[in-house]
Amino acid sequence: MTVSKNYILDQSLAEKKLRRMALEIIENNAGEKEIILAGIKDRGSVVAECISKHLSEIGSLRANVISISFDKRSPKDIKVSKTIDFDDKVIIVIDDVANSGKALLYALKPFLEFQPKKIQTLVLVARSHNSFPVHPDYVGLSIATTLQEHIYVEVGDDKILGAYLE
Repeated sequence: MTVSKNYILDQSLAEKKLRRMALEIIENNAGEKEIILAGIKDRGSVVAECISKHLSEIGSLRANVISISFDKRSPKDIKVSKTIDFDDKVIIVIDDVANSGKALLYALKPFLEFQPKKIQTLVLVARSHNSFPVHPDYVGLSIATTLQEHIYVEVGDDKILGAYLE
C-alpha cells in the first residue's frame, strides 16, 4: 500500500514563495549593498541558497551565504561555517520550518558576540506553536497544525521540491 503525501507546497508554489520573500528582503533592506543569509543546516541552508539565487536575479543586493550547524535537540555547540565580522551587518537567519522557535533562537547565539545592524528571520513554513519569543520576519506559508502533525520540506539538488504535512 502506497501512502500519499499531503503536500501543502509543491515545487512551483515553493519557488513563488521564495521569490516573494526575496522581494520583501529587498524592500525591507533598501540601501544595503550586502546581507548575510545564515541557513540552519541542512534544509535551512538550501532555503538560504534559493533566496540568494532569487536576490541575484531580482536586483543588486548581494548575499553572503553561510551555514549554522547544531544539534536541534541539544543545541549546546553552535558552529558557523565562516568566521567573519558581523558588526554593522544585516543578518537573516533562515530555516525550513518554524515549529516552536527554538532552532531560530539558538541560531542567533553566534551573532550576539557582535553588533549587527539588524537580525531578521525567515522560514519557508511557519507553524503556530511558538514556545520561544522568536517570530519569523519573512514567512512563505503560515499554517495551523496540531502538535502531533509534522511538516517536512523536501530538498534535492539545491532546490525545494515541496513541503508536506504528516
